[in-house]
Amino acid sequence: MSNTPGNLYIVAAPSGAGKSSLIKAFLENHADERHPVQVSVSHTTRNPRPGEQDGKHYHFVSTETFKQLIEEEAFFEWAQAFDNYYGTAKRNITETLQHGVDVFLDIEWQGARQVKALLPDTKTIFIAPPSREELRNRLKARGQDSDEVIEKRMAKAVSEISHYSEFDYIIVNDEFEVALAELEAIVCANRLRKEKQVIRYEDLFSSLLDENS
Repeated sequence: MSNTPGNLYIVAAPSGAGKSSLIKAFLENHADERHPVQVSVSHTTRNPRPGEQDGKHYHFVSTETFKQLIEEEAFFEWAQAFDNYYGTAKRNITETLQHGVDVFLDIEWQGARQVKALLPDTKTIFIAPPSREELRNRLKARGQDSDEVIEKRMAKAVSEISHYSEFDYIIVNDEFEVALAELEAIVCANRLRKEKQVIRYEDLFSSLLDENS
């Protein structure tokens, strides 16, 4: 069996749609697979939320450091949201893919455009809420934001959802287990593409077609 490069996935969604929970559950369900998967840790200038760890959830950096990284062209993509910067560093991602590891990028639609332009084989997945009412309820249930911030997030969500048609796959996260199964189906199908299987099973097909075997 030949060493096959990993797959790069972009998973985007408005805040509260359940994107992070779906990715976390996927990683837990597939931790011991022969196809390893990991989440790329983005850089951000925002302050850590309770329980977040530097280097695990985000690389927390100053605005000055972030702007220096922009000048050094260290990011595949970067964007500004709610007065904070977010970016996906190039370092390690390409190397990780070359080692056969699938990588999830948890980024917004602007970043998806930028990464897709640089790495066309990237598969993009949009997670949508089942309704505006449910999205607002989920944001309130977090207990982290004021009503004013929640309304700002709702307005931003409408803008983000308007770009749903730019993505390769769309999952509506109404029932969590169903949405998780759909995410797993996307990843499984992508691994079985001819382009991937030809590389993975090069030796196998050579032996199957060898009349002297």
